[in-house]
Amino acid sequence: MTAPAPAPAKPAALILWRLLSMLYDLFPVLALWMVAGAVFAVGYTLAGHDSHENIRPFSALQWLLWLVCWVITGVYSTVSWRRGGQTLGMRPWRLRVVGRGEQAPEWKALWIRYAVGTLSLAAAGLGFWWAWFDRERLTWHDRASATRTLRLPKRKK
Repeated sequence: MTAPAPAPAKPAALILWRLLSMLYDLFPVLALWMVAGAVFAVGYTLAGHDSHENIRPFSALQWLLWLVCWVITGVYSTVSWRRGGQTLGMRPWRLRVVGRGEQAPEWKALWIRYAVGTLSLAAAGLGFWWAWFDRERLTWHDRASATRTLRLPKRKK
């Protein structure tokens, strides 16, 4: 009688690496947000408002600024994922986003990934923590977009 074959190991959930990469990506994204904020502040002043006056909280202009920042972050993320599978923050942690067959994902899948990832973060990160319980260790945005995040092996020197 032969011993049963060992069960295949579950892939890693990568939650710590994903969080670290998002923290790292916060820095280039903040720089892009500052540029957008500066453009809005200059436009606000040129529209006749006092240069010492801030854009009112919860005004339509502030909501537009938040939307612009969300889109800028989406462009940064999706372009990075499409052109090499990695954002700047994913590189040091050796993470890569891939589509089916480990090919570069399509634009539509990347924007779905970004939108569902945003909702996942807004839900206190529940969509990320879900990977611990998922049989394939996929997050909500991995499942919704038919993509996945892989951890690449270390390069041999």
